[in-house]
Amino acid sequence: MELQPTLVILAAGMGSRYGGLKQIDPIDKAGHKIIDFSIFDAYRAGFKKVVFIIKKENEADFRSCIGDAVSSKMQVEYVYQELSNVPEGFVIPEGRVKPWGTAHAIYCCKDVVKEPFAVINADDYYGVSAYQSLYEFLTTKKEEEKLPFCMVGYELKNTLTENGSVARGCCQMDAEGYLETIDERTNIIKTEDGAAYSKDEGQTYIPMSIETLTSMNM
Repeated sequence: MELQPTLVILAAGMGSRYGGLKQIDPIDKAGHKIIDFSIFDAYRAGFKKVVFIIKKENEADFRSCIGDAVSSKMQVEYVYQELSNVPEGFVIPEGRVKPWGTAHAIYCCKDVVKEPFAVINADDYYGVSAYQSLYEFLTTKKEEEKLPFCMVGYELKNTLTENGSVARGCCQMDAEGYLETIDERTNIIKTEDGAAYSKDEGQTYIPMSIETLTSMNM
Protein backbone atom coordinates (compact mmCIF):
# COMPACT_ATOMS: atom_id res chain seq x y z
CA MET A 1 0.00 0.00 0.00
CA GLU A 2 1.44 3.36 -1.05
CA LEU A 3 1.75 6.12 1.52
CA GLN A 4 -0.72 8.95 1.02
CA PRO A 5 0.69 12.49 1.07
CA THR A 6 0.31 14.80 4.04
CA LEU A 7 -0.29 18.55 4.17
CA VAL A 8 2.06 20.39 6.56
CA ILE A 9 0.95 23.89 7.56
CA LEU A 10 3.45 26.42 8.91
CA ALA A 11 1.74 28.33 11.70
CA ALA A 12 4.33 28.67 14.48
CA GLY A 13 5.41 32.17 13.43
CA MET A 14 1.89 33.53 13.47
CA GLY A 15 2.66 36.57 15.59
CA SER A 16 5.93 37.73 14.08
CA ARG A 17 4.66 39.30 10.84
CA TYR A 18 1.13 40.23 11.85
CA GLY A 19 1.00 40.89 15.56
CA GLY A 20 -1.72 38.40 16.38
CA LEU A 21 -3.34 35.09 15.53
CA LYS A 22 -3.78 35.91 11.85
CA GLN A 23 -4.51 32.30 10.97
CA ILE A 24 -7.69 32.24 13.06
CA ASP A 25 -9.04 35.65 12.06
CA PRO A 26 -12.17 35.42 9.85
CA ILE A 27 -12.00 37.00 6.39
CA ASP A 28 -15.68 36.88 5.42
CA LYS A 29 -19.08 37.39 7.01
CA ALA A 30 -19.53 33.63 7.40
CA GLY A 31 -16.49 33.47 9.67
CA HIS A 32 -14.23 31.54 7.32
CA LYS A 33 -10.47 31.87 7.72
CA ILE A 34 -7.77 31.71 5.04
CA ILE A 35 -6.63 28.40 6.48
CA ASP A 36 -10.17 26.99 6.11
CA PHE A 37 -9.99 27.48 2.35
CA SER A 38 -6.50 25.99 2.20
CA ILE A 39 -7.51 22.84 4.07
CA PHE A 40 -10.72 22.46 2.06
CA ASP A 41 -8.84 22.80 -1.24
CA ALA A 42 -6.23 20.28 -0.10
CA TYR A 43 -8.94 17.84 0.98
CA ARG A 44 -10.66 18.13 -2.40
CA ALA A 45 -7.33 17.44 -4.09
CA GLY A 46 -6.91 14.20 -2.12
CA PHE A 47 -4.97 15.05 1.04
CA LYS A 48 -6.36 13.21 4.06
CA LYS A 49 -3.84 14.13 6.76
CA VAL A 50 -2.80 17.57 7.98
CA VAL A 51 -0.01 18.53 10.37
CA PHE A 52 -0.14 21.93 12.08
CA ILE A 53 3.22 23.34 13.15
CA ILE A 54 2.36 25.71 15.99
CA LYS A 55 3.55 27.20 19.24
CA LYS A 56 2.51 25.03 22.15
CA GLU A 57 0.83 27.95 23.90
CA ASN A 58 -1.50 28.41 20.92
CA GLU A 59 -2.69 24.80 20.73
CA ALA A 60 -5.97 25.35 22.58
CA ASP A 61 -6.96 28.19 20.24
CA PHE A 62 -5.99 26.17 17.19
CA ARG A 63 -7.91 23.11 18.30
CA SER A 64 -11.10 25.02 19.07
CA CYS A 65 -11.04 27.30 16.02
CA ILE A 66 -9.59 24.97 13.38
CA GLY A 67 -8.34 21.54 14.34
CA ASP A 68 -11.44 20.07 15.97
CA ALA A 69 -13.58 20.76 12.91
CA VAL A 70 -10.95 19.44 10.51
CA SER A 71 -10.51 16.22 12.50
CA SER A 72 -13.97 15.04 11.42
CA LYS A 73 -12.70 14.77 7.82
CA MET A 74 -8.92 14.42 8.05
CA GLN A 75 -6.29 12.96 10.35
CA VAL A 76 -4.88 15.86 12.37
CA GLU A 77 -1.50 16.09 14.09
CA TYR A 78 0.14 18.93 16.00
CA VAL A 79 3.86 19.66 16.06
CA TYR A 80 5.49 22.26 18.28
CA GLN A 81 8.32 24.33 16.86
CA GLU A 82 10.47 24.66 19.95
CA LEU A 83 13.98 26.12 20.07
CA SER A 84 15.24 23.11 22.00
CA ASN A 85 14.32 20.69 19.20
CA VAL A 86 17.60 20.71 17.28
CA PRO A 87 19.90 17.96 15.94
CA GLU A 88 22.54 16.58 18.27
CA GLY A 89 25.63 18.74 18.37
CA PHE A 90 23.90 22.07 17.80
CA VAL A 91 24.04 24.74 20.49
CA ILE A 92 21.23 27.25 21.10
CA PRO A 93 22.60 30.81 21.49
CA GLU A 94 21.89 32.41 24.85
CA GLY A 95 18.90 34.72 24.71
CA ARG A 96 17.53 33.26 21.48
CA VAL A 97 13.72 33.58 21.38
CA LYS A 98 12.75 33.84 17.70
CA PRO A 99 11.88 30.54 15.93
CA TRP A 100 14.64 29.15 13.71
CA GLY A 101 12.65 29.30 10.49
CA THR A 102 11.05 27.11 7.85
CA ALA A 103 13.72 24.42 7.63
CA HIS A 104 13.65 23.94 11.40
CA ALA A 105 9.85 23.79 11.36
CA ILE A 106 9.98 20.93 8.87
CA TYR A 107 12.66 19.20 10.95
CA CYS A 108 10.28 19.27 13.93
CA CYS A 109 7.85 17.09 11.91
CA LYS A 110 10.25 14.16 11.63
CA ASP A 111 8.39 12.02 14.18
CA VAL A 112 4.89 12.44 12.71
CA VAL A 113 5.53 12.72 8.96
CA LYS A 114 6.87 9.53 7.36
CA GLU A 115 5.19 9.93 3.98
CA PRO A 116 5.45 12.33 1.00
CA PHE A 117 4.31 15.78 2.10
CA ALA A 118 3.49 19.29 0.94
CA VAL A 119 4.23 22.46 2.91
CA ILE A 120 2.25 25.72 2.92
CA ASN A 121 2.02 28.94 4.90
CA ALA A 122 -1.01 29.18 7.14
CA ASP A 123 -1.80 32.73 6.05
CA ASP A 124 -1.55 32.46 2.24
CA TYR A 125 -4.22 31.43 -0.26
CA TYR A 126 -2.97 29.15 -3.05
CA GLY A 127 -6.01 27.90 -5.02
CA VAL A 128 -7.28 24.35 -5.50
CA SER A 129 -5.33 23.74 -8.72
CA ALA A 130 -2.06 24.13 -6.81
CA TYR A 131 -3.03 21.34 -4.41
CA GLN A 132 -4.14 19.16 -7.30
CA SER A 133 -0.74 19.59 -8.96
CA LEU A 134 1.07 18.82 -5.71
CA TYR A 135 -1.04 15.76 -4.99
CA GLU A 136 -0.43 14.39 -8.47
CA PHE A 137 3.31 14.96 -8.11
CA LEU A 138 3.49 13.34 -4.67
CA THR A 139 1.50 10.28 -5.70
CA THR A 140 3.41 9.62 -8.92
CA LYS A 141 6.38 7.27 -8.63
CA LYS A 142 9.72 8.86 -9.43
CA GLU A 143 12.16 6.05 -8.83
CA GLU A 144 14.63 7.56 -11.27
CA GLU A 145 14.88 10.80 -9.30
CA LYS A 146 17.20 10.98 -6.30
CA LEU A 147 15.59 14.17 -4.96
CA PRO A 148 11.92 14.15 -5.96
CA PHE A 149 11.04 17.69 -4.86
CA CYS A 150 8.85 20.30 -6.51
CA MET A 151 7.64 23.87 -6.03
CA VAL A 152 4.43 25.53 -7.16
CA GLY A 153 5.25 28.81 -8.88
CA TYR A 154 3.07 31.88 -9.30
CA GLU A 155 3.44 34.72 -11.79
CA LEU A 156 4.36 37.88 -9.93
CA LYS A 157 1.34 39.78 -11.26
CA ASN A 158 -0.94 37.39 -9.38
CA THR A 159 0.80 37.91 -6.05
CA LEU A 160 1.08 41.70 -5.83
CA THR A 161 -0.99 43.87 -3.52
CA GLU A 162 -2.71 47.21 -4.02
CA ASN A 163 -1.59 48.20 -0.53
CA GLY A 164 2.14 48.65 -0.05
CA SER A 165 4.87 46.24 -1.05
CA VAL A 166 5.63 42.51 -0.87
CA ALA A 167 8.69 40.28 -0.67
CA ARG A 168 8.95 37.38 -3.08
CA GLY A 169 11.37 34.63 -3.99
CA CYS A 170 11.97 35.12 -7.72
CA CYS A 171 12.75 31.87 -9.51
CA GLN A 172 15.17 31.07 -12.30
CA MET A 173 14.60 27.82 -14.21
CA ASP A 174 16.51 25.87 -16.81
CA ALA A 175 15.17 24.94 -20.25
CA GLU A 176 13.44 21.84 -18.84
CA GLY A 177 11.64 23.72 -16.10
CA TYR A 178 13.91 22.68 -13.24
CA LEU A 179 14.55 25.29 -10.56
CA GLU A 180 18.10 26.69 -10.58
CA THR A 181 18.03 29.65 -8.20
CA ILE A 182 15.70 31.70 -6.02
CA ASP A 183 16.48 35.41 -5.63
CA GLU A 184 14.80 36.97 -2.60
CA ARG A 185 13.56 40.43 -3.55
CA THR A 186 11.92 42.85 -1.15
CA ASN A 187 9.86 46.02 -1.47
CA ILE A 188 8.17 44.86 -4.68
CA ILE A 189 5.43 47.25 -5.79
CA LYS A 190 2.98 47.64 -8.64
CA THR A 191 3.86 50.34 -11.18
CA GLU A 192 2.24 51.80 -14.28
CA ASP A 193 4.59 49.66 -16.38
CA GLY A 194 4.20 46.49 -14.32
CA ALA A 195 6.34 46.05 -11.21
CA ALA A 196 9.58 47.15 -9.57
CA TYR A 197 11.64 46.26 -6.51
CA SER A 198 14.03 48.14 -4.25
CA LYS A 199 17.39 47.23 -2.75
CA ASP A 200 17.63 50.37 -0.61
CA GLU A 201 14.40 50.46 1.38
CA GLY A 202 12.46 52.33 -1.30
CA GLN A 203 14.97 55.01 -2.19
CA THR A 204 15.28 53.73 -5.76
CA TYR A 205 13.42 51.06 -7.73
CA ILE A 206 14.47 48.55 -10.38
CA PRO A 207 11.86 47.48 -12.98
CA MET A 208 10.99 43.78 -13.19
CA SER A 209 8.65 41.66 -15.28
CA ILE A 210 5.20 40.98 -13.84
CA GLU A 211 5.46 37.53 -15.40
CA THR A 212 8.41 36.61 -13.19
CA LEU A 213 7.80 33.22 -11.61
CA THR A 214 7.76 33.51 -7.83
CA SER A 215 7.66 31.21 -4.83
CA MET A 216 4.83 31.48 -2.30
CA ASN A 217 6.46 28.92 -0.01
CA MET A 218 4.51 25.97 -1.38
